Amino acid sequence: MKHILLAVTLFAASVTPGLAQSVNLTGTYTCVQACRGGLVGYPAHITQNGPDLNLLTEAGEAYRAWPDWFAPATRIWIDALNIGAVYSPDGLLIQFDNGTIWQRDIPAPPPPLRRRR
Repeated sequence: MKHILLAVTLFAASVTPGLAQSVNLTGTYTCVQACRGGLVGYPAHITQNGPDLNLLTEAGEAYRAWPDWFAPATRIWIDALNIGAVYSPDGLLIQFDNGTIWQRDIPAPPPPLRRRR
């Protein structure tokens, strides 16, 4: 009986999808709406290491986050703030439950190379 239970457990673990984000959220973001302290346009940063996230808000506050238990492929949870956030499938937009919105800061492309003749 123990062997059957072990086999069923191993099979279930092998077919269960992982609890990681579907996109890498590492990068610099700009707060565009409902920013803390009215800091619209200030940068925020996310560093992702596996499923764990480190957030640095536009106000300079650091928090830890991880995939939301109920929607790990589309949401993150920040326990210290007791709020979650949903992110777009491409990772360009993050909207927190309190109304704050971060937009990924995409740098401008480098200027074209000039050729000397």
